[in-house]
Amino acid sequence: MSNDAVWTLVLLAVSQCLLPAAAHSAILLPSQLNRDSPPSCPAPNPDLYYRPVIGIVSHPGDGASGRLSNATGASYIAASYVKFVEAAGARVVPLIYNEPPDKLLKKLELVNGVLFTGGWAKSGLYFETVGKIFKKILEKNDAGDHFPLYAVCLGFELITMIVSQDNNILEEFTASNQASTLQFVENASIEGTVFQRFPPDLLKKLGTDCLVMQNHRYGISPGKLLDNQKLSSFFEILTTCEDEDDKVYVSTVRSRNYPVTGFQWHPEKNAFEWGSPRIPHTEDAIQITQYVANFLVSEARRSLNRPAAQELLENLIYNYSPTYCGKAGKGFDEVYIFA
Repeated sequence: MSNDAVWTLVLLAVSQCLLPAAAHSAILLPSQLNRDSPPSCPAPNPDLYYRPVIGIVSHPGDGASGRLSNATGASYIAASYVKFVEAAGARVVPLIYNEPPDKLLKKLELVNGVLFTGGWAKSGLYFETVGKIFKKILEKNDAGDHFPLYAVCLGFELITMIVSQDNNILEEFTASNQASTLQFVENASIEGTVFQRFPPDLLKKLGTDCLVMQNHRYGISPGKLLDNQKLSSFFEILTTCEDEDDKVYVSTVRSRNYPVTGFQWHPEKNAFEWGSPRIPHTEDAIQITQYVANFLVSEARRSLNRPAAQELLENLIYNYSPTYCGKAGKGFDEVYIFA
């Protein structure tokens, strides 16, 4: 091969290597663009509040059966609920269930929505406090404020008891430490519900894959809810589940007239709890946590409440430190303890 032929091949090879660089050189930075006018940044919607705050009601105990604190009157909030709310762009004010009622109701004026957590307490001061807060939430909505409530596991059980005015309405189920599917009821509309923004493929997987975590001994069957006039007029059933004995229970509801959503399952655990190996941690499971959190906070942004800045800062969860309790036994990874 002649020298000229060799050089021709070399030049061809070099030119091929330079082609991508030449193509990239056509990409301009924003500062290099010739614009007739500056970029448009739409103003925020004045009807929405972009600094929403969620009040989370504390539960009796320390979250670890006394292994972390045996102080009389101690209560706790699992940090997973706090992280759940914060992941969607809201802050948290702890609503300590056994503090003076006037102080608790004053804190309620600092938030744009409320979350009732899971737990075990179904009587006494805790039940009374949840009842008072629930009544106040309905009053706020009746007065024109869009004020959402998420009631998780025990929280859903409590509002079932409150709405039905029957403390014996609940039934026993075998659904402790169990991952499950969600079965949508026939002809259920997801428009305006917690499921409205779920991608179609994720909605489908909810019915086929075990993507949600159950951890309860009590609940209510669809038939019993529908047969109770007070419950059936207040709630619409969205999903059901089967326990380990194939008994069907209501797993997700929404209020017909209020921004209230009840979950028998735990949307917060997928992303933020690690104590049980049965908690789903797949990418789909994490997406479920995020979509459910996003809906609560998007509802809270519609609230008319605008809390005083300084008073809010003095009551945020940031004034407290979480306690690591993963070594104390099965249960929560972190809790906020109020004693």
